[in-house]
Formats: sequence, structure tokens, C-alpha cells
Amino acid sequence: MRFLLSLWLVILSAALLAACGSQSPTNAPPETQPAGQAATVLNTPTTQDGLAAPPATAEQVATTAPSPTAPLPTAVPTNTSTPTLEPTAFPASLPPAGSAQWQAVASGFENLIGIAAPADGTGRVFALEQAGRIRIIRDGSLLEQPFLDITGQVGCCGERGLLGLAFHPRYRENGYFYVNYTDTNGDTSISRFQVSPDNPDVADGGTEKRLLFVPQPYPNHNGGAVVFGPDGFLYLGLGDGGSGGDPQGNGQSTQTLLGKILRIDVDSGDPYTIPPDNPFASGGGLPEIWAYGLRNPWRMSFDRLTGDLYIGDVGQNAYEEIDFLPAGAPSGVNFGWNYREGLHPFQGTPPNDLALVDPVAEYAHDQGCSVTGGAVYRGAALPDWQGVYLYGDYCTGLIWGLRRSPDGSWQQGPLFETGGNITSFGEDEAGEIYLADYSGTIYRLSPAK
Repeated sequence: MRFLLSLWLVILSAALLAACGSQSPTNAPPETQPAGQAATVLNTPTTQDGLAAPPATAEQVATTAPSPTAPLPTAVPTNTSTPTLEPTAFPASLPPAGSAQWQAVASGFENLIGIAAPADGTGRVFALEQAGRIRIIRDGSLLEQPFLDITGQVGCCGERGLLGLAFHPRYRENGYFYVNYTDTNGDTSISRFQVSPDNPDVADGGTEKRLLFVPQPYPNHNGGAVVFGPDGFLYLGLGDGGSGGDPQGNGQSTQTLLGKILRIDVDSGDPYTIPPDNPFASGGGLPEIWAYGLRNPWRMSFDRLTGDLYIGDVGQNAYEEIDFLPAGAPSGVNFGWNYREGLHPFQGTPPNDLALVDPVAEYAHDQGCSVTGGAVYRGAALPDWQGVYLYGDYCTGLIWGLRRSPDGSWQQGPLFETGGNITSFGEDEAGEIYLADYSGTIYRLSPAK
């Protein structure tokens, strides 16, 4: 991911970093180092200015119905914009980008890397700073005091740091929230904290309870996603452990938590129990595993209306991908890494009886270098945008729209060319969508003025 890298030289260097699988430079989120500032209103159409690829054509839109056991359809995306994000070419099934803009709602963050919100009726939005702080936006203002500051126990930066945050579905009652961070040794910690009983805007740092500890063999590909599913279970996205090309074969191994989506029940047991329908709950692999074959899942989200799951998985040498599982899909899905990169062979030949699920969308490295998974719009401010999944590229700042038709086909196209370093998308309690620019500004998708 990266925002505003200095034209082609920086884009080239970032692509080389991704190809090598090497650690990102200091003070950069997953995969690449930002170079530049984002605008105040992210709204610019895609252009052929050397930064963005030309808009996707109708022929590039995938129309195959997805299936959890067979290859899923794909489309080839294109770039988009920032502060007041402007429109670009779009398929007829997607809303015109000119009907919306990305409006700055808060700035002043340091190494902004994530956005989350609790369902507690307060309307607050919480932002992650990579070094180990969680900040609050309340009533449009950034509060000075951090909600949580664990900078002393977080190893930062490069692709390390405080990487993920999720609030318990009953946060209003129990005050529990969950984080994914790399410690000072570079290993992954999944921990639960609790809000202070005396101040809803401050967490009690002394309440940390570690759920999982995962040793990391390399400093990159840590994943970081922490999301509650519609089933009430906690889903965790972990990368393949790093280096390049998955040298330890973690993506396809069921004896490691790396390169996986994990699924645990945090409401039972101490510190959790295994859902009985996890694919290896009875043996054959680690019981926490829910899906595998991922390289570096950077942001995943459930559609709050349908329960469908979308995953942005960062590619290696050539392709970035969006993976999809419809609600009710069986567990144990294999997304293909490192046999496959996107829709393409990468290394080795999978066994004939191994079912691999292909992405529903991909784009090549001439359009970006590191995908940032997004969210499906379910807010009230933009009715025409209902059901549109928005995702972007960290390096070019392009934002695409992806929408599944009732017949299961997919329509996709570039919508905004922001020029920023998009590290995350997030939703507030009402379903409005926000994006995080690594340089320190949060934007909200709003009606165009």
C-alpha cells in the first residue's frame, strides 16, 4: 500500500520491493513506503498522467457467477483520486463517481493505518496509528488524549506495528475490544483490552489479555485484520510470514497459522474455543484455521447486510487480488497462494484433487503495487452506492468499485484517483465509509457538492 509515491521512480522501486518480498522501509505500512501528502478533498478522475492506468473497459468486467469451490471471476481494475475525489469512466452498473467525493473529516494523525467503530450508539470513529496508539474522532473532532497507547510494547514500523482493531459486538455491555500488533521482537500478538469503567474515551491498558501469540520468521507480511463476523466469531487475517515467494510454504501448510484466516469463539473458553465447523476442528490441521492459501491479507470485511466476506490479498511480483466468499460458504477454502498469484500460476503444480478459489478481481502492477481491501457501502447518504464494494491501491491511490449482480455476475470499474497512500477503509456505526491516508488524514465518502 502506499499513497502518492513520487511518480514512476518510486512506483518502480515499490514494485521491486514487492517482487523481492523484502521489508518495507522504516515508517511505512505493509509493502511500501509513502512519499508525499494527500489532498484535503480526494476527488479526481483517473487520468493517463503516468500515475494511473487507463480506465477499465467493459470487456475487462468479469461476469462469471462465483462459487466457493470453483474458480471465481475476475476483473482488471484501474486508478482513482483523493481529497475531493473526482469521477472517471465507470460501468453502467456502478454509480458515477461524480456523484460522490471523499471529504476530509480529521487530520493530524501519525502513520495512520486503520479505522474502526463500535456499535455503541456514540457515533465515534477510532483510528489506529502504526506506532501503537488508538485515537478517537468524536462529534467531528479528534480528541487529544489517545484511547489506548501501547507504543512501549509495539515494534514499529515497516510492515510492523499496531495493525488491526475490532470491537466486540456487545461492546456497549462489556467494553471489550481486540487488537493485532507486532511486539518489540516482531512477533504477532492478538490481545483483548477493556474500556475504562470511568471514562468511555479511555481504555484500561492494564486489562490486556493475550489470546494468541504467533512467531514471525521475517519482518514483512504480518497481515493484521481483526474482524467480527455475522456469526459472532472473531476472524483474524495473518500473512505468510514474509520474505518473498513464501519460502517456508506457509500458505499451503495447515500446520501453521501463517498465511491464513483464523476463526475463534471469544465468548467461550479461556481465552477462546474453536467453532465446531472450523475445517480442522477435529484434526488434520490447526483448529483455529478457517481458510488458507493467502499471501498477505491486508484488510477484510463482511458486508453488514448480506454477510459476504471480501479480502484484499497483497500480491508478489505481478498481481493484486480481491477474494470473496458468499455468506454461508463452507470453511476450509484454499485461495491458492503460492500455487497461484491472482488468476495466474506462480510456483509449483497443485494436486489434481485440490480445489482452489480464484479472486473475483485482480489488477496488474502497471496499475498499482499493494492492494488495500475495503468495505461494502451500506450507508444512507448515497443511496445509489448501496452494495458497492470499494477498495484501493496503496501505491497509486486508485479506488475501484465492485458490485455483485443478483445473478452472481460482477461489475467493476475505477472510480477515484486520489493520489494518496490508502492504508485502510472503514465503516462507522451507520455504515458510511471512510478511508485512511497514511500521511495522517481520514476521509468520508460523501455526496458531491
